[in-house]
Amino acid sequence: MGTFAADIRHAWRMFRQNPGFTAAAVAALALGIGANTAIFSVINAVILKPLPFPDADRIVVLMNASQQGSDPGASVPKFNVWRRQTQVLDDVAAYDTAGPGLNVSGGDRPEQLKGIHVSREFFRLFGAQTIVGRTFTAEEDLPRGGNRVVLSHGLWQRRYGSDPAILGKTLALGGESYTVIGVVSRSFDFDPPADVYLPFQADPDSTNQGHYFRVAARLKPGISLGAAQAAMNLAAGQFRRAFPEAMGPRSGFTVEPMQQLMVRGVRTDLFILLGAVACVLLIACANVANLLLARATARSREIAIRSAIGAGRGRIVRQLLTESVLLSAMGGAAGLAIGVLGVRALLAVNPGNIPRIGEDGSRVALDWTVLGFTILLTLLTGVLFGLVPALQASRADINSTLKEATSRSGSGLRHNKARGLLVIAEMALAIVLLTGAGLLVRTFAALHSVAPGFDPHHVLTMETALTGTNYDHTANIATMSRQAIERIQAIPGVEAAAASSYLPLDSGLGLGFIIQGRPLSNGPQHGGAAWNYVTPRFFDVFRIPVIRGRVFSERDDAAGPQVVVINEAMAKQNWKNEDPIGQRLIIGSGMGPDFAQAPREIIGIVADARDAALNADPPPAMFVPLAQVRDSYMKLNNTFMPLRWLVRTRPDPYSLSPAIQRAFQDAADLPVAHIRSMDSIVVHSTARDEFNTLLLAIFGLAAILLASIGLYGLMAYSVEQRTLEFGIRLALGASFPQLRNMVVRQAMLLAGAGIAIGLAAAYGLTRLMASLLFQVRPNDPAVFVSVAALLAAVAFLASYLPARRALRVDPAVALRYQ
Repeated sequence: MGTFAADIRHAWRMFRQNPGFTAAAVAALALGIGANTAIFSVINAVILKPLPFPDADRIVVLMNASQQGSDPGASVPKFNVWRRQTQVLDDVAAYDTAGPGLNVSGGDRPEQLKGIHVSREFFRLFGAQTIVGRTFTAEEDLPRGGNRVVLSHGLWQRRYGSDPAILGKTLALGGESYTVIGVVSRSFDFDPPADVYLPFQADPDSTNQGHYFRVAARLKPGISLGAAQAAMNLAAGQFRRAFPEAMGPRSGFTVEPMQQLMVRGVRTDLFILLGAVACVLLIACANVANLLLARATARSREIAIRSAIGAGRGRIVRQLLTESVLLSAMGGAAGLAIGVLGVRALLAVNPGNIPRIGEDGSRVALDWTVLGFTILLTLLTGVLFGLVPALQASRADINSTLKEATSRSGSGLRHNKARGLLVIAEMALAIVLLTGAGLLVRTFAALHSVAPGFDPHHVLTMETALTGTNYDHTANIATMSRQAIERIQAIPGVEAAAASSYLPLDSGLGLGFIIQGRPLSNGPQHGGAAWNYVTPRFFDVFRIPVIRGRVFSERDDAAGPQVVVINEAMAKQNWKNEDPIGQRLIIGSGMGPDFAQAPREIIGIVADARDAALNADPPPAMFVPLAQVRDSYMKLNNTFMPLRWLVRTRPDPYSLSPAIQRAFQDAADLPVAHIRSMDSIVVHSTARDEFNTLLLAIFGLAAILLASIGLYGLMAYSVEQRTLEFGIRLALGASFPQLRNMVVRQAMLLAGAGIAIGLAAAYGLTRLMASLLFQVRPNDPAVFVSVAALLAAVAFLASYLPARRALRVDPAVALRYQ
């Protein structure tokens, strides 16, 4: 213990004697460790932490499987089949995740609440305990089981002042009266959060094949994922026999752990960012190792004397490693502070669609896992950058070192060789990072150059919930929509207004269809397409061009012929060599009575608009007039989705927002929510790509800076050590440009080796980024060439400056240099 304390005191004295060296090393390590701590904090919250539910590792989501992949959407008949798999599953629960909002009336604070429908098993599956009252009974969760509601703790506290007598009171939600039967505890943490929970009331005899909710369950104790999958395969056969038109022969059911599904869209992104910051840390370690090697050369006489008076190699290595670990500890402490600040910075620019981080990143915090990671990383870093210099310094021959140390003529070849290898490693890692950043920059540029197929500028959007018996009938909604649109379009500055079930870049429902008169060959339908009901001026608001035929007018009402408009993608996919105008579609066939529609005549073809994302090709799409939607479907849709309102304005859309809201409420007397411009929706659709690009670009620039500093330091040290050599060369007739070129050439050989190795590594590693790229290949030549040229230019500058020092050597002075 005494020896260790002496090592610490000695290391601390050495650091105080060399404040410049200490500051440079700690800064480099703090940058690398801080970046790793920040990214790991997010990964810990999103991926590593278990879900906050009982037996979370056994909670699975039940899904559809096809050749295109798996999808968590569920229908009531599938839910009824799944909940019978009691030999492998417990607490099979249905819940929707995108409710339309519920207009709560009464009191002096009108509010739109977020409500989700859940089956009675939901609360037991996810461990939702009530602090007041109870949850739904089996009878209340059946059709006509009554209007019951369970409140969230936040709503109970915020709106009702934690009233203990809340049970039995009624809430007017969406024009209907609901009786409060319970309040869940504050600790219940579900994503997405909800204000109220309503009974799902699934019909055990339903044939409705609409997919508008999710189903989760808990694996029974001792049941593996494979055993559950086998049971789901048998269940798929049962379902196919009962509903032969609802599922093709190549489709089936599958299960996936809930936590794995929740992070499926961001897992690759986060691990790529973790790999990037690991590269930054390795470059920082190489830089500090270079500093230690240079410092070891300056201390070579001290180390040789220690050896000469009896210090063993192990004792010297231990002393040098103690210094390295202490240096790393200081860098780790500073890095922890940088990491905490870095997390806040990350969350400030995060795209808002990273799961499990909570509102404003509230679930991302410095906990024992993150602290343990930082401590372990600090120790490993200290050993990593300190081991090679310690072994190099302890291996030196005493006699030659003492002779070399008495003169400055030595070039320190052993140390320079090790430092050269470290510089090559830095260059290679920098190339890998820069290549990844370059590919994402090109992806981001490609996304911004994509024509979305609609004009998002000067368009205001808002949503309203249409729950309640007043809006069970399409005729009432059509009348209200027409009156609201007329009032809105009368506002000065408004060009056009419309309503629709969903917006571009905001995916909605998909329905299957049959082309009337065409024989079926591959399954019960000819295909599937996105399905949107709209009011007449929808295409005017978004300025979507009409390719052939016409779009809707006020004449396309409930009394008129049933019509449909399709997009180019659907026309090309299904009518390659003929004109679809005049053809008739049977939409929703085989999906149950709520979806089956009378044949509709195709009256027009519009240009494609990107529905799912800018980086996805426009899917086939069908549009029908809102006034022609069946009552049964409208009632079902209103339960789970809001109606969107769209207004094109001449001035900035937000400047007319108050007037538009007043006009709407004068006509409909309904609150609106989620008021956004279409421009902001487009920006949000690329936010994650921008986030990834920004971070990787920052890490790439940090890598360039650290690598260039490492090369500059090596060449500056080499020039200083070779002063005597330069004097001799000048005395023998060498010119100053020859000395400069020799120094630059040696540096560029190191840089070239690093660039070559880095390009080879990047060629293999960038394939892991394929899912993040758009309109650019992982081995894009332009990116590889540009990155190599950029780093070569930086390397040239980093070597040219030390080379200029060689030109200022006075031969007479150099020959006397000791």
